[in-house]
Amino acid sequence: QVVESGGGLVQAGGSLRLSCAASGNIRSINGMGWYRQAPGKQRELVAVVTSDGTTNYADAVKGRFTISRNNAKNTVYLQMSSLKPEDTAVYYCNAEVVSQSLNHFELWGQGTLVTVSS
Repeated sequence: QVVESGGGLVQAGGSLRLSCAASGNIRSINGMGWYRQAPGKQRELVAVVTSDGTTNYADAVKGRFTISRNNAKNTVYLQMSSLKPEDTAVYYCNAEVVSQSLNHFELWGQGTLVTVSS
């Protein structure tokens, strides 16, 4: 399973840090990432990071958000700065897991709400 934390209410221009920890039958994790879904919109990629630290960001968050991970702890973080009202969404953590028996599967968190007030 993956468990997210760190969402909340913040004023525009403020910062928040999201955390996500994966646990269970895990041999290794390839990509870890954050997605978001705003009301009435489809879920979209925010940022991903590979096991070797390569990152990729949505254009809308480049320069404002930073993704990082701790492989030893199976955790991924999203530091969000200069937040805008349009960043308001439920943020979901995703992990591409390889199990001890070498099965590949994706884990999704339950989501954490980020609300940015203007």
